[in-house]
Amino acid sequence: MSRSTPQDPRAARTRARLRAALLAECAERPLAEVGVAALVRRAGVGRATFYVHYDGLEALAVDACADVVREGVSALHSWTGRPDPVHAPPALAEFFASLAPHAELYRTLLTPGGGGPLGKLLHLDLRAYSLRERERAGAADAPLVATAVAATFAGVLADWLHGLLAGDAAAIADQVWQLLVALHASR
Repeated sequence: MSRSTPQDPRAARTRARLRAALLAECAERPLAEVGVAALVRRAGVGRATFYVHYDGLEALAVDACADVVREGVSALHSWTGRPDPVHAPPALAEFFASLAPHAELYRTLLTPGGGGPLGKLLHLDLRAYSLRERERAGAADAPLVATAVAATFAGVLADWLHGLLAGDAAAIADQVWQLLVALHASR
């Protein structure tokens, strides 16, 4: 968990350096093998500075991967007009394809079924976005469908990353899209 003020530009730059260093470290080895000493050396900051911003490596990893969550939520809502019930918006397939470079890190933080610290963040962000959209549309079932959408997407994403679901990025995007369209169509 980041403990500094988000408005402080120096803190933002430090967190950005730490996130970039973590992603570089995780490109070379699993998160479990990354040490704080190597990380801070790579980021060019002191160990104490690391702990000013984060409680530990997992908190930094979740923060570093939070943009992926935002990209996923944006990709799900990238269509305009009436959604195609069969084919996902291109942004959703692009989102799934973009996960490859850091897939091992995402698998560490997103457990099968959509759990783990990144799964929790994804679920909360997607549920909040979906709830706002459903309430704006006046849907009586807004909380239920928002929860179902968030759980479905997080679960499919996690299971696909863990190899429990077959298909390339475009195929899995279309499959999860069809599930989500069906959930939104329910009354």
